[in-house]
Amino acid sequence: MFDTFKKYSIAINRIVLFIAAIAVVIYIFPRQGKFQYEYIKGKPWAHNTLIAPFDFPIYKTQGELKTERENTLSSFNPYFNFQNDVDQEYIALFEKDYNASRARLYSKYSFLSAPLPGNPEYDIFSGLRSHTKKLLADIYNKGIISLPEEYQDKPATLVLTVVKDNFAERNELGQYHNYPSAYQYLAKALSAYISNRSEANRATIDQFINELQLNKYLEANLVYDEERSMQEKEKILADISLTGGIVLSGQRIIDTGELISEESGKILDSLKTEYEGRLGKGTNHYFVLLGQILMVSFFFVIIYFFLYFFRNDEFNNLKSVFFLLMMVVTMVVLAQVAGKSEVFSPYIIPFAILPIIVRVFFDSRLAFFLHVTTILLSAFFVSNSFEFVIIQVPIGLVAMYSLYRMVRRSQLVRAAVFIIVSYSLLYTGLALWQEGDISKIDYNMFFKIVINGGLLLLVYPMIYIFEKLFGFLSDVTLVELSDTNHPVLRRLAEKAPGTFQHSIQVGNLAQEAVYTIGGNPLLVRTGAMYHDIGKLSAPIFFTENQANGINPHADLPYEESAQIIISHVESGVKLAQKEKLPRQIIDFIETHHGTMKAKYFYNSYLNESPDAEVDVTLFSYPGPTPFSKETAVLMMADSVEAASRSLKSYSDNEIDRLVESIIDAQIADNQLIEAPITFKEITLVKDVFKQKLKNIYHARIEYPELKNKK
Repeated sequence: MFDTFKKYSIAINRIVLFIAAIAVVIYIFPRQGKFQYEYIKGKPWAHNTLIAPFDFPIYKTQGELKTERENTLSSFNPYFNFQNDVDQEYIALFEKDYNASRARLYSKYSFLSAPLPGNPEYDIFSGLRSHTKKLLADIYNKGIISLPEEYQDKPATLVLTVVKDNFAERNELGQYHNYPSAYQYLAKALSAYISNRSEANRATIDQFINELQLNKYLEANLVYDEERSMQEKEKILADISLTGGIVLSGQRIIDTGELISEESGKILDSLKTEYEGRLGKGTNHYFVLLGQILMVSFFFVIIYFFLYFFRNDEFNNLKSVFFLLMMVVTMVVLAQVAGKSEVFSPYIIPFAILPIIVRVFFDSRLAFFLHVTTILLSAFFVSNSFEFVIIQVPIGLVAMYSLYRMVRRSQLVRAAVFIIVSYSLLYTGLALWQEGDISKIDYNMFFKIVINGGLLLLVYPMIYIFEKLFGFLSDVTLVELSDTNHPVLRRLAEKAPGTFQHSIQVGNLAQEAVYTIGGNPLLVRTGAMYHDIGKLSAPIFFTENQANGINPHADLPYEESAQIIISHVESGVKLAQKEKLPRQIIDFIETHHGTMKAKYFYNSYLNESPDAEVDVTLFSYPGPTPFSKETAVLMMADSVEAASRSLKSYSDNEIDRLVESIIDAQIADNQLIEAPITFKEITLVKDVFKQKLKNIYHARIEYPELKNKK
């Protein structure tokens, strides 16, 4: 009942994932029809003579609209508000500061106490106060303007709209003061005033004026009205027409073979815009939507059945299904963003990331299939679908071939270089074919290709992230795990040296066998390094770690000894989980003995107690049995290597007999029944084991001793 529920639950969740992926892609599709003609400006029209099916306007290009907007705004008069209350505030501040410094200034500048010529009742100090206030009033009356950044470099002839007392007037920018000109005017006027009324030299006068800090009393009273200026700009821009002519129904647009000029290209673009817009309105909208649903659903149904028929393991793994759909949808979304953007080209998007990552975690066939499907879906969002597909599909193949197995970061850099070169060659070849002129190649395309190659380097951190999120295992991680300096392997080498050497030999045997029959040699080698780590809990109980003839099993019942030996599987799993080893490595620990018996103790028990009832479970490993080529080969390699150590003679016949008997016994015991390995492959594995063991245990010549010593 539970298994049935689980089965249907997985199936329902899987269907939900596919429906969600379809919904996302359909959602980002434009709600308009698809223009039925493909064309490229500057190239001949490859279709039949095109006649306008209806009246439509000729839309201006983005470049034309930009130029027109810039020209319009260049004559725009920005708005400034004249603030009347600023002058009184700063004139009063000046008078206050000036009077407060009377005593200090009198003592420092003697000319200030001199009477005013023609008005002896007042000294120059008092005259300067009155004169400065008048000058400030004149400056503020004229206006001190504060310009926003966009108008800083404008000429003095720029016309401004100044609003003063609810009245608007237009004057040139040069008629108003800015901060430097206001200060210069004020300082110059005061300097002339003092020079005409005293005998003070120029240096003293300049020092006096600097000490007044006149800039403190200058503040803009002509302030930019950003809100109103923006409103007026929008009104002006809104009046700009988006069209520049009209094409009437029945009018010839272009003939077959006619070169698509800038003007005819603009007309075609206008027809495309109008055509797609009309299809997206009214009842046509629903047919457009239905067509999109059918197209997108078809592609995802193909993915569904591909996984079902050819990748059943991934099909039944919801994490894998989610990951694969996420990769496809993400790339399609990026294509949609690039298709809508005027500056973000589709050729900047590193579509090769998808086949590389899928190849790293799964296999080449699935990677290429998903790549092609993704490119076909993405082609709906780009302007020239044919060119896009022709270039992107081969790039997927190059990506997979150049990064067949990624075990070093340098391989990724090399792959990026190969992809950049391939992109460049494909684009150049296509451009020369279409244009027939090398001068017409768009060299900006190569810049985009280089960016694309650079973005491919994101694959390395992405692989790490996806490993952690989805529990996948890459070759990079396998290389790191198989390093003998890994903490677990270092402990194994120190505490159980015999087991460590046994694991290395098993890895050599298994790796060579997997190379021969096909599979992941790096995975099986790494699994071999860790398959016996459970022996760390009691290394002395295993013969390869025993020294000086000490055998702790001698005083133990056979049942207890068997349980100690068998427990190394469970101990290994617990240690692996504690060290956070990947699930795929734990599988080797669990399956390397399958459900076999600890035969030494089982047979010994039966020999000593032939009439006793035997609880077979006490002598049997918990399993499960191997369920992949790699785990099956490891089981065979583990048993063969261990047994080979007990041979008294290492003749070819003895080694052949040993390998045959052990593996045949495992087959007879149904240990390999769940593994996807054929009898032909098992025969090849046997041959590899025989040859490797013969090479290991080959006869060595005896070196003669030196008889005569001089």
